[in-house]
Parts: sequence; C-alpha cells; structure tokens
Amino acid sequence: MELEDPTMEGSTIKLTIKFGGKSIPLSVSPDCTIKDLKSLLQPITNVLPRGQKLIFKGKVLVETSTLKQSDVGSGAKIMLMASQGLHQGEGPVLKEASTRPISRTVVPDKAELTRPGLLVDKNRTDRWKATGVIALAQANLKEIPKEVWDCGSAVRVLDISENFIKEVPARISSFGSMQKLFLQGNGLSDESIQWKGIASLKRLLLLSISHNNLTVLPSAVGSLTSLRQLDVANNKLTSLPNELGLLTQLEILKANNNRLSTLPESIGNCSFIMEIDLSANILSELPETFTKLRNLKTLEVNNTGLKTLPSVLFKMCLQLSTLGLHNTEITVEFLRQFEGWEDFDERRRTKHQKQLDFRVVGSGKFDEGADKSW
Repeated sequence: MELEDPTMEGSTIKLTIKFGGKSIPLSVSPDCTIKDLKSLLQPITNVLPRGQKLIFKGKVLVETSTLKQSDVGSGAKIMLMASQGLHQGEGPVLKEASTRPISRTVVPDKAELTRPGLLVDKNRTDRWKATGVIALAQANLKEIPKEVWDCGSAVRVLDISENFIKEVPARISSFGSMQKLFLQGNGLSDESIQWKGIASLKRLLLLSISHNNLTVLPSAVGSLTSLRQLDVANNKLTSLPNELGLLTQLEILKANNNRLSTLPESIGNCSFIMEIDLSANILSELPETFTKLRNLKTLEVNNTGLKTLPSVLFKMCLQLSTLGLHNTEITVEFLRQFEGWEDFDERRRTKHQKQLDFRVVGSGKFDEGADKSW
C-alpha cells in the first residue's frame, strides 16, 4: 500500500483522547500506528506506553495496526485506560506519588513529537499548563526553556533528566506546587544547583538528582519536609547531612554508588522509611539508630566495607525482609548469632517463595537467580 504524504492538506485526521476526565485533541496521520500514538500520548498523559490501553468502540486497539486499519476516522473518540504502576518517574506506587520503573522509557524529544503523522493541536505550553506535567527528558537541553518558566505554579512534575542542563537557578522556587523533580543524568556539579530555590518547594514528594557530579548534599535538603523519595545515587557524595533526619516522611532513600564513609545518626528519625540502598559505598558501619526504622523492609548494602550490623537490627526492624550483603565480610553464620534472626529469616523465605510462585505462574520458568539478597 502506498503511504499518503502526511504533509499534504487533508492527510490528517482529528481525534479526541478521553483520559482522566479530560479531552485531548490530536491531529495524526491515518497511517499512524497505535504504538506511535501511545508514544505521542506518553509526555501528555505521563503514562508509559506499555501501561496504556486504547479503546475504540468497545475494542482494545492493537499496537501493530494503523488507525486506518482499526477503522478509526476523523472525529473519533478514543478512551485511554492507564494501568496502575506504569507511570513515568521513579519510585514504587505510593498514595500520593506515581511509580518508579526500574528502567526509564525514552521520552520522545521535540523533533520526534513533530514528525509527520504526529501533530498536536495545542502548543506544548498550553498542554503543560493543562496537565501540570512537563516531560523534557533526553531533549538535548543546555538550559531550562523559557516556556517552562512561564508555567509557574501550574507545574506538578518537571522531568528534565538526561540532558546537559548547566544550571538549576533559584528561580525554580516559582514552581510552588511541584511534587516531582527529575534532574538525574545532567552532569550537574555542586555549583550548578541553587539549593535555596529547591529548598522552598515545600510540596515536593520526589527529588531525583542521581547520575550527576555532586560531592555535597547541602543541609538545605532538610527543608523538604514533605519528601517521600530521595535519589542521590551515582554521584560523588562523601557524606549525608545531619538534616536528613528532618525528612520524617521519607519512604525511599537511594544513595548507592557514592563515596559515603559514614551516615548521620539522625537517619533514625526517618521513621517511615521502607527502602534504603547504600550499595557501592565505603561504609564500615551503620549507626545504631538504624534500629529505630521500624518500617524498614529493604536494606541494600552490597559492595561496602561493612563487617557487622547494628546488634538488634533484626529484633527491632520487624518489617525487614530483604537484606543485600553481597561482597561484604558479613556471613550468614555470623548473622545467625543475632537476636531476631529466626524471625527475619522466616520473613525472607516467605517473600522469596512468593517471588518464585509469581515467576513460575507468570512465565512458567524457574529463575535460579531469584534469591540474590538476604
């Protein structure tokens, strides 16, 4: 079949995507595949393509089919259903926050969004203001675009990860309603970030500044008292500030692949924390205040210099079921001497069995590497 030139007049069809009580108008080529349509909708809806189900006249549209093959014509209304847990961003499903896929799906850049067959009716600034979501990952940006600043208090999510941003100015404080900020993978240095601006974001739930060149996490981070997820992994941090203990709502801390030699005692004040990853640091011990983390479920300290753990960790942290100790000097025989080991080991085995059951039921294959962590 000869494809129609999508740049010619009359070569596009107008669609309305119904999602979350809103109507999203689009102009696309009839030869656009459902897969391409999902890619276009990702930055608009903040839902990953694999989490999108597009329904037209009661039938789910097949990714490999074109709109023409699916009998979708101009004026059609398509319903978008989003699967829970397949939103952009990082972090497990929380009550107030979206999710963390293990690997990020590439967000289409400006050139891709404007290729023939994928034309958006509304300009992107209007779309950003309407949705509150600005997705500009991997867009080859060297600075935050002017139109981003024009969105002001409408911004809830700002993703400028994996670019070449040289500065995060104090002006970022103008995004007073922002809940998620993704800055990872920009090569940011300590001088690149005006922390006064970030510290004023009192509604921020998620901050990701991993994969940069930071050597210091300033005390200003303690002002982010609503924070649920903090990702500072893959930097050059040698310590974490005492003010970390002010983040009493924190649930996930990722600080792996840094140069941490010690941790602040104040971490024990983060009583809601459920997951901590400190792998690939030069830690020799954990503070005894770890035993105050009664909601801790996962602790990863692989590839560290640890020789022991807080003596009553298993006794006090009764939710702990995953403990990563690869490439440390701590052995299972040593851990068996700890009070509360038997109960921890039972939780670990129960969780492991559930994972195996899921793998067997889901794929029919046994995963020999399923139990890599204690």
